Amino acid sequence: MRDTFQRIEERSFYALVVFGLLLVMVGLGAVYYMEEHGHAVTGMNNQVVWGMPHVFAIFLITAASGVLNVASIGSVFGKPVYKARAPLSGLLSLTMLAGGLMVLMLDLGRPDRVIIAATHYNLTSVFAWNAILYPGLFGIVGVYIWTMMDHSMKAYSKIAGFSAFIWRFILTTGTGSIFGFLVARQAYQSAVLAPMFIVMSFAWGLAVFLLVQSSMYLWNGVALPPPIQRRMTRLLGIFIAGALYFVLVYHMTNLYFSRQEAFEHFILLDGGIFPILFWGGFVLLGSILPLALLLHPELGGRRATILASLLVIFGALCHLYVFIIGGEVYPLDIFPGFSAASTFGDGVVGQYAPSLPEFLLGIGGLALAFVATVIGVRILRFMPQDDFTILTGGKNVH
Repeated sequence: MRDTFQRIEERSFYALVVFGLLLVMVGLGAVYYMEEHGHAVTGMNNQVVWGMPHVFAIFLITAASGVLNVASIGSVFGKPVYKARAPLSGLLSLTMLAGGLMVLMLDLGRPDRVIIAATHYNLTSVFAWNAILYPGLFGIVGVYIWTMMDHSMKAYSKIAGFSAFIWRFILTTGTGSIFGFLVARQAYQSAVLAPMFIVMSFAWGLAVFLLVQSSMYLWNGVALPPPIQRRMTRLLGIFIAGALYFVLVYHMTNLYFSRQEAFEHFILLDGGIFPILFWGGFVLLGSILPLALLLHPELGGRRATILASLLVIFGALCHLYVFIIGGEVYPLDIFPGFSAASTFGDGVVGQYAPSLPEFLLGIGGLALAFVATVIGVRILRFMPQDDFTILTGGKNVH
């Protein structure tokens, strides 16, 4: 039973890999096009230097940290249901981090200069911290997976689990601090951002995990036992509510300061696409509707879990677009109480429209994570090993 559950039918496996690799190649082609023609072919400009690729990259990196929460609950807190899912959790963390860093590095304009960032550290810069944190997560999670997959290393699994648990908190704190330490953007520079990113990573990572797990179970004709299904969907609901709460705290904190009122009015009410994406994309479709699907006693189940997970991911991308792009287009209030204007565009709301190559680069990062996950699940025993309910001929065989 367990060997059958691990396998993806050979023809379908190669079809999935080829499809994913084609998307990766499309993303790399978009990179080549942008490198050859410059950023003039993108929607980015002197004011908006982090565009749509960064929305995908930050989502993948944040979710890569959050998906490890499944492994942490199993290894650190000793929950058997989650411990059975720890290997898949670790695999998804590595693949999503790889996809996010692919997008991040190839969006720099000079990706070859990443060698300088990797060999020369300015420890007063939060960017230099992340140059240490990202490779560190690869190494620690890699060792963690090794201790779970190799019986001779089982004795070190607890230590590796604790190390991954602590490291991912530090990494997500660093991701939030990238924005929290920026003084050149009106939207950022807030101590709330670090814990907000940590809580959001829980929701986004678990949504990705449940989506992948449900897809693999469905692929193999296997149903997740209802008690485990309810436990994990309720946990996702708690994380969604927590993320929504911290976003509310972030905006309430901004509204408390007079200098931030104009920015909050722009983001929440009259900023064009940004209020639509925030209220419609993140709050309604990405938070409230998934909560209703997951917590309503008559709407639960596998289909509701898949739909809710997709909505959470969509809401995450909407929120990051509002947060990153909206924070850049709004002009910095350099002299509070005075208006500043120049030929450079000071005091003017910037313009940004993402181009097709930017989208394709982001899709390429998602595709890299997809291909690596499919290959990993095919080759090694990464899928959970429970007492499954196998669906055969419409009947449940336990």
